[in-house]
Amino acid sequence: MGAGMTAVLSIVRKPLDGFAVLVMLVLCMCFGLQQVAVVVAAPSIHPVMQMALRCGFAALLVSVLMWWRGGSFSVRDGTLWPGLAAGVLFAVEFFCVSTGLIYTTASHMVVFLYTAPIFTVLGLHYCVAAERLGRVQWLGVLLAFGGIAYAFSDSLGQSAASTGDMLLGDLLAVLGGLSWAATTIVVRTTTLSEAAPTRTLLYQLVVAAVLLLGVAGALQEFSIVAISGIAWASLLFQSVIVAFACFLAWFWLLRRYLASRISAFSFLTPLFGVAFGILLLDDPISPRFAIGAMLVLAGIVMVNLRRT
Repeated sequence: MGAGMTAVLSIVRKPLDGFAVLVMLVLCMCFGLQQVAVVVAAPSIHPVMQMALRCGFAALLVSVLMWWRGGSFSVRDGTLWPGLAAGVLFAVEFFCVSTGLIYTTASHMVVFLYTAPIFTVLGLHYCVAAERLGRVQWLGVLLAFGGIAYAFSDSLGQSAASTGDMLLGDLLAVLGGLSWAATTIVVRTTTLSEAAPTRTLLYQLVVAAVLLLGVAGALQEFSIVAISGIAWASLLFQSVIVAFACFLAWFWLLRRYLASRISAFSFLTPLFGVAFGILLLDDPISPRFAIGAMLVLAGIVMVNLRRT
């Protein structure tokens, strides 16, 4: 136990630098687009089945990458149980997202899903001494969350389905955010913290693919209708770009930078999601969204200020 704890704490994480900020911007853009991708492909493939397929295909890509690098995979290095726990949480998050999108809108989903940084910061604040936030950082988190709420306040008042269905979808989105935060905490506070990003991601993808395929079977959603070109593009984007490349980059960042700073920076993702809606769906920009975006950016700057 003592040796394992020493291994977990052996790498000193640092605040975000310019390179990390650039990577996070790209990740936020891709993550902001994935909700749209799921909705676009939904007429051809049930959302839960989409998540299962994307996890399975991405797991295959990660396995090929590990083989090409000459790496090996062993369950005797102390990562098995944390890896399985992270995989279960990963599956729960994707199940909540895919099912929630059936009942609520993409804008509702992205707002409530990205409560995850709040849960992450709260968890790491009490679990890892290096992740403790000062008053300025806490104020930045609150400011960023307030900006998100204000930016989406108009769309939150609009109903795409019955009130009951939308509330269910919103609740699933919050549960997805909580699961995402729990996954980050497991990765940060266990032996997965020292594991290669490919190993961490493979655990999550394989476990999630198996569990989600089981759920899809239980829901009798194995059937796939004629897939359009845009649905194929959506699956490729979700599998290769998001579930493979973006998550590898995410875990790489978690090994080198303070997780609370990374999670807080991801507040940009909902803003990118709305921006893509404006560009692709010709949605108007409201004054509330513009003000909320500035509040979010100010909060991110405050969270990333170095403590003295």
